[in-house]
Amino acid sequence: MGGGVLLAVVFLIPYAVMFFGAFKSKAEIRSVDPTYFPVEWHPENFVTMWSTPETPLAQNLLSTVVISLGATVLVLLVALPAAYYTARVTFPMRLAFLFLVITTQMLQPAVLTAGIFREFTLVGLNDTWLSMILVNAAFNLSFATWIMHSFFSSIPKEIDEAAQLDGSGMWKTLFRINLPLVWPGIVTATIFTFVACWNEFAASLVLLTSAGNQPLSVALTKFVGQYETSWQYVFSVSVVSIVPVVILFMLIEKRLIGGLTAGAVK
Repeated sequence: MGGGVLLAVVFLIPYAVMFFGAFKSKAEIRSVDPTYFPVEWHPENFVTMWSTPETPLAQNLLSTVVISLGATVLVLLVALPAAYYTARVTFPMRLAFLFLVITTQMLQPAVLTAGIFREFTLVGLNDTWLSMILVNAAFNLSFATWIMHSFFSSIPKEIDEAAQLDGSGMWKTLFRINLPLVWPGIVTATIFTFVACWNEFAASLVLLTSAGNQPLSVALTKFVGQYETSWQYVFSVSVVSIVPVVILFMLIEKRLIGGLTAGAVK
């Protein structure tokens, strides 16, 4: 118990510094004798940051939401039938296909940014939301496919066979019979995909050159200059950027834990 509390404190201290720093002035943050809590509270930081000349934060927030939701939906649309098919149908080169899927998880956008930038420039998709939706979906597809594949594999095939005897086709069996049984796995894949897309930085920095198209992860760096840093806005934007993720975790916490621990006890 004591170790868990200590570990929680170690991980929560940076978030506490960020939260209280968001209510401080720049002068107080850069003071030679800083205090943990603000001497003078400045909640207006959360208002003035939206009109700063460094970057259009409202557009950056919209860009982050559109890219994250678009990539997550695309991943689910592709990974769900792929996971179901690989779990239920034995086809030639099945193991090789699954190995190829998991191999793509070893590649990261930061390693392939130069090639990805050239590719999207050639097809005319550079500096667009669609380019980042495709990139984020591609690099999160393997994880989602594998985790849902394991859930589908844990369901007895006799359930599908019984449904097919009653006249259900493959698609009807998938959506009417299997989906309710693998719902924790779908939630787990969704939350991890969404968070990965929300926090993506390297590919966005290269592919999205317009200030308004860039997500919050890139916009945050605009407040860090060569000679001066607006720390009060760095902290306040960081607080705003983690709020949607925290809310999402709170809403689906039970299903997420169920998905991560499924199969642990038989």
